[in-house]
Amino acid sequence: MAYNNELVNRVRERLSMEDHMEVEEKRMFSGLSFLVNGKMCVNISQDNLMCRYNPELEDEVSEKKGFLPMIMKGKQLKGYCYVESSGYQKSDDFEYWIKICLDYNPAAKASKKKIAKSRFKETKN
Repeated sequence: MAYNNELVNRVRERLSMEDHMEVEEKRMFSGLSFLVNGKMCVNISQDNLMCRYNPELEDEVSEKKGFLPMIMKGKQLKGYCYVESSGYQKSDDFEYWIKICLDYNPAAKASKKKIAKSRFKETKN
């Protein structure tokens, strides 16, 4: 799982400026994800940002420099995208991506928590 540590620090610093939110870092999607209030918000995978945003913004977002659609099982996943470094190098561009992710976070659905299965079988006495 390789990811750009400079980009991780940039996202970490930006998210630390927000009040009233819990941020957790977790390795997932072949990178490092930032979960905000228990929901995946932004991920860093290699040199790309992976953003989660309101799917209604798809047309606007797809026109942005550096945008790459997120394809899973042969289908484009609306409300998610990758952003190449050319699309977030400038401060204003970086802020755009972080802002649309944070704006959508309260409405985003949290993933269901997986219940860890016990490795031991119950024995009857």
